[in-house]
Parts: sequence; structure tokens; C-alpha cells
Amino acid sequence: LGLPGLPQLYASSAAQGISQLYDGLNSEAYFEGAAETVVRVPDAEAFTEGPAVARDGSVYFTNIPVSRIYRWNPKTQELTVFREDSGSANGLFITPKGDLLVCEQARGRVTRTTLENGRSEVVADQYQGKPIEPPNDVIVDRRGRIYFSSRPTSTVLSRGAVNAVYRVDPDGEVSRLLAEPDVHMPNGVALSPDEKTLFLVEAHPDELHNRQLRAYPLSEEGTLGDLSVIVDFYPGRSGDGMCVDREGNLYVAAGLHARRGTSETLDTRPGVHVFSPSGRLLGFAETPVDTVSNCTFGGPDRKTLYITCGPYLLSVRTKISGLG
Repeated sequence: LGLPGLPQLYASSAAQGISQLYDGLNSEAYFEGAAETVVRVPDAEAFTEGPAVARDGSVYFTNIPVSRIYRWNPKTQELTVFREDSGSANGLFITPKGDLLVCEQARGRVTRTTLENGRSEVVADQYQGKPIEPPNDVIVDRRGRIYFSSRPTSTVLSRGAVNAVYRVDPDGEVSRLLAEPDVHMPNGVALSPDEKTLFLVEAHPDELHNRQLRAYPLSEEGTLGDLSVIVDFYPGRSGDGMCVDREGNLYVAAGLHARRGTSETLDTRPGVHVFSPSGRLLGFAETPVDTVSNCTFGGPDRKTLYITCGPYLLSVRTKISGLG
């Protein structure tokens, strides 16, 4: 296979990623209409990320360049700043207890905030005594174990650690599940409904690096089995964040409207892609501007898909409810 983690596909100049899979999709079976704007952030610089829906229906999301976490109240239609100086927060996640997990890239740590009182504590900021790379995305399983991806960003210098995926147990112990060269740039993470599979996006923009949606068997102890590459986006832009519906389908934010100075092509269309657990493209909802980054389910029936995209928080109704 050549370089570790690189499928043979990359050796072929004819690689087209998923560009030939869009024709004939039955997107109406998954989406009710097109994505619509919920709100636009007022900042001059904007790259929204990390949508997460709290128990009261509020949507928390980040604007990385200005280091803010926003809160959107769907009942009052009001956008407020939840946190200034967020540490260039990226991915967010609401735990089963209702707390907010935050991937603070600039500080190299994952924190937990109690929404009722705003108090925060550090969940993980090192592994075996060494700092971790900036956390990117985070999820929690039903046993309270936290899984997060960790990778350098263009604005944060390497701390000397490695690109990796970690697990944090309820007692605070941090384990490293994956590390380079087996992963090149880990990004979005998600769990199957039965929590027997961990899904991971590899999203490296450089030539001959992984741009994949991967599946790993997940044991009851929280360890990973052998990987399966279920989608290969190369040479187009890979996925970014993702979420899962009750039937186990993955909703993956991926693609570009225009080239952005990397080796990524436009073979991946910009929007939310619905993939079956085995990687078959089932549906697609286009997003209006660059760059679509992440999505999550919300609404009383969990059939409102919130999407972060450029300066916008978008939404689209879905036919299948998301995991609660």
C-alpha cells in the first residue's frame, strides 16, 4: 500500500473520490427541502463550527477566528455570546447530564462547563505528562467515556505531541486510541446507535494524505479494532464534522464551492452528505457558501439538522430523527 495509512487509490491520477455518486440520489427520503439560514454571526471574520443542542433546545456553536461561543435560542430567535475568549473553541458536545464539552484549540485542552452556573473544569490537557495537540471534535458514550480527536491547526503551533484520538474514562484516565502515522489529521468523531462502532473523519488537505470516513469496531472496554475505510473523498475535500440518525446513517459536512489553495479538488460537492453505515451515499443537501464544517440534530422531535457553514448557522428538516 505504500505509505502507512494511504490506500492504493492515491497512486492513481484518475481518482475521483465521490464525484460520480451524486446522480440518482433519493435525497427527499432524508431531507425536507433545502437548507435555510437560521442566523448569521455579526463578526467580520467567521468560520462557524461545533453545533451542539442543549436540553432546552438552545444551539451552542463556535466562531473560531474570534474565539467566541454563541448561543441561539430558537424560541426567542435571539443570538447571544455565551463565552468570549473561548480558546479558539472548535467542537462542542452536550453530555447526557446536560454539560457542555468544549474543544479549546488554543489552550490544548477539553473542558466541561456546567450550563446552569457556567463553571468549567479541565477534562484533558495532557497524555502521559505531555501536552496534547489542539482538540478538534468530541463525543461521549452512554458510559460517560469521552472520545476526542487532536491535531494541529494553522493558528496553533505544534506542542510536540502527535495527531491522535483519545479516550477519557469517567475516572479521568486518558488513553490514546490512535496516533500518527496511522492517522494523518483526525477530525470529526461519532458513534453508531449501538455504540459498537466509532466513526472518524480523516481530513488532511495535503496531497497523498488521508481524506476518509473510517469505521472502527469499538469494544465494551472502549478499545478499537481494525479500521475499515468506508468512504474515500480523495482528491476532493474530505468530511469535517458529522452526526448520526436513529437508523445509523451518518450526516457528514464535506466539500467546497471553490478551491482554497490546497491540493483539494471540487470533486466533493459542498453540503451535508448522508452515508449508510457501510459508506453508501444516500442523500445530499447543498450548503450556500464555503466552508461547511459540522452538523447536529435538534428540535423537539430531533428532526431539525443544524449546520455550521461559513458565517451562518443553517437548518434543514430531516425525515429521520437524530440520536438524542
